[in-house]
Amino acid sequence: MDSGAVPIDIEPHLRKFQKELAAGSVALVLLAVLGRSDRPLYGYEIAKRLERDGEALVAGKQSALYPVLRNLHAAGLLDSHVEPSVAGPPRRYYQATALGRAVLAEWTGAWHATRAFVDQALAG
Repeated sequence: MDSGAVPIDIEPHLRKFQKELAAGSVALVLLAVLGRSDRPLYGYEIAKRLERDGEALVAGKQSALYPVLRNLHAAGLLDSHVEPSVAGPPRRYYQATALGRAVLAEWTGAWHATRAFVDQALAG
């Protein structure tokens, strides 16, 4: 190894890229989970489903889900209601609306087109 070589630290660049990629994908992932659920889910259940499915974008970052859920709700893509819990504070349950399911279909198409474009660019 050349002792005059400058060490290359790619870690900050990777973290920044992963953060930007996650920011653009979390809403799609959450809407997909709620769009295919046959019942309303609360935040912890959603996080556990993502962990079970191996979703590395949001695994271990449950608190990061709530602002996105609130934004999806404010946009009319999710309904929500609060129910008391015997094991702690009340829980807010979320479910995709008809508009949310329609938007999910459009976002899914856009995701597939984007993924195909990026895959093609990366393949050269």
